Amino acid sequence: MTAEEFTALRPRLLDVAYRVVGTVTDAEDVVQEAWLRWSAADRSAVEHPEAFLVTVTTRLAIDRLRREKARREAYPGPWLPEPVSTEPGADERVELAESVELALLVVLETLSPLERAAFVLHEAFSLPYAEVAAIIGRTEPATRQLARRARDHVRERRPRFPAGPDRRRELTERFLAACLAGDLDALVALFVADVELVGDGGGRAKAPLRVMAGADRVGRFLTAIADEEGARHFLRSVGVPDGAAFALAIEGVNGAPAAVVRAGGRVVLVFAIVPDGDRIGTIFLLANPAKLAAMSRGGAGRASGGT
Repeated sequence: MTAEEFTALRPRLLDVAYRVVGTVTDAEDVVQEAWLRWSAADRSAVEHPEAFLVTVTTRLAIDRLRREKARREAYPGPWLPEPVSTEPGADERVELAESVELALLVVLETLSPLERAAFVLHEAFSLPYAEVAAIIGRTEPATRQLARRARDHVRERRPRFPAGPDRRRELTERFLAACLAGDLDALVALFVADVELVGDGGGRAKAPLRVMAGADRVGRFLTAIADEEGARHFLRSVGVPDGAAFALAIEGVNGAPAAVVRAGGRVVLVFAIVPDGDRIGTIFLLANPAKLAAMSRGGAGRASGGT
């Protein structure tokens, strides 16, 4: 396999790694290490280079996730996966997220590394159990058991009543409009009674340190951070000076519409909703600057004013 052939395979390897580890940075490190392993391997002994690289990438991703698990448990507040832009013209290296919604990645985070790898390889890439077993180093019966547990867990945590793309975009637009208007009643009307808001500031941006639940409570929090003083306070927390122009738009994030806020030339906030039927069941608030770096390389949103 030449460097050009590896480059062509790289998106698939990134896709595997990203689904297992949950961040673009870690996924890229894993794929780079896989390339180094391939470069040092006795290639005459490798019958199927692509299978070899998928195996190496998966095993490196499992090892990386095991190391990261302890850090994520000590993370300040909820840990959410790194969002990536799926807008037209987005950086080619993040096209891997087209079919990996944040809600699914959040559920995958609750699995063991081996369960997660078995689920990803079998469910997302349709690899037969025998091949998955060889990749993760387990027997086929054990691999089937890992995948079944993972599949059952994902099914239990999925929204009760999923919404289609058009309905999802409509809910996102109404959510954004109600936030901008500071309309508490309109917000609450969009939520299921037990709606949850999960914020990830990573200790570097203002975000709830615990999952917030309840329509009225979540609505009051959102209207508070959306008013002029609340917005200014948040922007200061991420190093954006007073008076800086900001922009907001509905954009594709991990293959689904999300409300994206830019200020100071970078993405500072992403609201991704998870519909539950005709209403919103979960809101992911992503504000950790380190996790929004890839998003910041996308195009600018629609200018909407200043603070």
